[in-house]
Amino acid sequence: MSEPTLRILCLGDLVGRPGRRAVREGLPVARREQRLDFTLVNVENATNGAGIRAKEGIELLSYGVDVMTSGDHALDFPETGQYLAAEPRLLRPVNYDMPGLGAHVYPCGEHLVGVVNVAGHVFMRERCKVRNAFHAALEAVNELRKRTPVVLVDMHGEATSEKIAMGWHLDGLASAVFGTHTHVQTADVQVLPRGTGYITDLGMTGPHYGVIGREMQAVLRRFTSDAREHMKVAREWNRLTGAIFEINARTGRCVGAGLFRHQVASTTEPDTE
Repeated sequence: MSEPTLRILCLGDLVGRPGRRAVREGLPVARREQRLDFTLVNVENATNGAGIRAKEGIELLSYGVDVMTSGDHALDFPETGQYLAAEPRLLRPVNYDMPGLGAHVYPCGEHLVGVVNVAGHVFMRERCKVRNAFHAALEAVNELRKRTPVVLVDMHGEATSEKIAMGWHLDGLASAVFGTHTHVQTADVQVLPRGTGYITDLGMTGPHYGVIGREMQAVLRRFTSDAREHMKVAREWNRLTGAIFEINARTGRCVGAGLFRHQVASTTEPDTE
């Protein structure tokens, strides 16, 4: 008799309304075509491209997202603290001192899936009191493993070296470690020697006709002059990007990992909210 496995889709940083629409339109297709059991999305840029409010969180959960992770933009809106405290399906970095949960266990059919959200230190703004990311992540993974062998870790960080180091740090303990924050999907999806699925960055869910989700010309003006204008969320080339990890539900070991991309139609709807 074959071992039970879970097919888990992890999507990179969702940007603004285009990203939310990509999930609304693309997730049902992905669930059907990829036979998904569980979906995680990093949502720290879901509201106007920076931050997440309750309104947008409720919207995304209504589309079938199982868990939402975040990062350094988690408290860009003051009211988000209250939402974090009330909604266990929205995580904040486990090493940040703020309301809400940094790690939790969620139902997945007959199984349980643990998720840890952690933020790196290198080149990252640290507006909250923080613990060492590696100590906090290891402690959280070990705690969740008391309840389930399937544990996912969103390592939200800027430096590729720090994210790769976290993968090796948790190899054999976490079922999958995936990086978020840079909005650019990396090509190094793999299964590490002790059975942990890994990718340095899942990429971005949202408009790719621009610069990491923002309108191209505004970003170019910032790089070529002293202009400090507001950079609106882009609209075109809207797609979901991430990775699919196949996890043995009994052992928690990753038995397969692959890149995920799904294009959705372009839109002319407003980028705000």
